[in-house]
Amino acid sequence: MEDYRRVADAVAADIAAGRLRPGERLPPQRAFARARGIAGSTASRVYGELARRGLVVGEVGRGTFVRAAERPQVPALAEPSDARIDLELNYPVVPGQSALLAPGMVRLLRPDVLDAALAPVGVAGTAPAREAAAALLAAPGWEPAPGDVLFAGNGRQAIAGAVAALVPPGGRLGVESLTYPVVKGIAARLGVTLVPIAGDERGLLPGALEEAHRSAPLGAVYVQPTLHNPYGTTMPPERRAALAGALDRLGLYAIEDRIWAFLLTGGPPPLASLAPGRTILIDSLSKRLAPGLTIGFAVAPPPLYGRVAAALRSGAWAPTGFALDAASGWIADGTVAAIGDAKRADAAARQRIAAERLAGAAVRSAPSSYFCWWDLPAPWRAETFVAAAGRRGIAVTPAAAFVVGTGAAPRAVRVGLASPPLDALARALGVLAEIAAAAPDDISVD
Repeated sequence: MEDYRRVADAVAADIAAGRLRPGERLPPQRAFARARGIAGSTASRVYGELARRGLVVGEVGRGTFVRAAERPQVPALAEPSDARIDLELNYPVVPGQSALLAPGMVRLLRPDVLDAALAPVGVAGTAPAREAAAALLAAPGWEPAPGDVLFAGNGRQAIAGAVAALVPPGGRLGVESLTYPVVKGIAARLGVTLVPIAGDERGLLPGALEEAHRSAPLGAVYVQPTLHNPYGTTMPPERRAALAGALDRLGLYAIEDRIWAFLLTGGPPPLASLAPGRTILIDSLSKRLAPGLTIGFAVAPPPLYGRVAAALRSGAWAPTGFALDAASGWIADGTVAAIGDAKRADAAARQRIAAERLAGAAVRSAPSSYFCWWDLPAPWRAETFVAAAGRRGIAVTPAAAFVVGTGAAPRAVRVGLASPPLDALARALGVLAEIAAAAPDDISVD
C-alpha cells in the first residue's frame, strides 16, 4: 500500500503548482480512493494530513476544499532584507473581514443571479446599486439623490472622470500644494496642468484659490476636506463655508475626495452639502472593504451628470457588473457598515501605537486616520531618511511624492499605518524613531 504521506505530498504539489486552486472542492474520499487506487482508510489519512498542513479545510455537509495560502510572514527588521514592512501603501484589512464578506457571496452562487451579475453594466449602474450607494455615501447634512450617482471601476477612475469632465486638455486644475500623488499622474495623462493652492493647518485657503483663478482661470479645484492625504487633517466647517462661497463667486467647480472620510464619524458635512451645484463628490470601496474590491462613486449635480458620465464611458472606466452587484449586497445587508466600524477601531488602535512609539516627534495626524505626516528633525532630509529606513526593511513615503509644482519638498515623510500587523507596526515605528534620533552620518551604509 502506498504511504499516505506520499499521496498527500502529490496533492500538495498540485496545490502549490496551481493545478488545484483555492476554493476548489476535492473529490469525496471514496472517489479519491478509487482514483488513486488506495484504501478508503488511507484516503481518510491523506485528507487528515492535508488538513494538518493547512492546505485544505473540511466543511460539514459540503466536503473538503483547497484553502487559500497564508500571507507571507512579516520580515525581521534587520539588514539585509529582501522583504520589507510596508508603511507606504495603505490598504486596511481587519481580522475576520473575509468571514463577514463570505455570506454575501452565497446569493451570487445562484445561476440566475450570477448570469445577471456577469452581464455588462454602464456607468449609471443599476437601480439597486444607485439606491445602495446613495445610502452609503449619505452624511450628516447631506444625502445624495440615487439618480445623481455614477460608478467607475475604482476611486482613481472616478477622479479621472471628474477631472476629464471639468478640465480640458491644456487646462488648469487647482490642488492643495501637497496632494494625493495619483492626481499628479491623472493630470499628466489627461494633459492637465496642476496649480498648487496654498493652505494652512485648517486646509486650502479660499483667498489663495481666488487669487490663482483670477491670475489664469482654473477649470476646477480638487480638494480633500476630510482626512487629507498626507496630513490626516480635516477642514473645519467655517473653512468649508468660505470655500463654498469662493466657488460660487468664481463660478468654479470642485472635486471633493471623500475616500477616507468613512473613518471619521460625526465630522463636518461634505463640501457638496454647501456647494451642491458646484461639487462632484468622489468615494470608493477599496479602503472601506478590501483592495481587491474596487468600485468608485462619482456624485454629480444634474448639470454635470452627462459630462461626467461621458468622460467615464470614453475613458473605459465603467465598473464590472459582478463587483457592483456584490458591493450593493454588502451595503444593503450591513456588512460594509460592520467592516467600517471595525476599521475605525483598528485605525484608532494604530494611532495609539504611533503616538507611543513616536512620542515627542513632530507628527501631524488625526486619531481616526490611517497615516501620519512626520516633519523630520534636523539634519535629516526625507530622501536620506527613506534610504536609511529601507536598509532596515521599512518603506515610507518621502514628502516629494505629494508636492505639486517646482517648490522644495519639506523635510518630512508620510507614514502609512494600515498594512502591517499591530506588533510589526509597533516594532517598525520603534526602529524609525531610533533612526530619527541618530545623525545621518551615524547610519551605516551598505
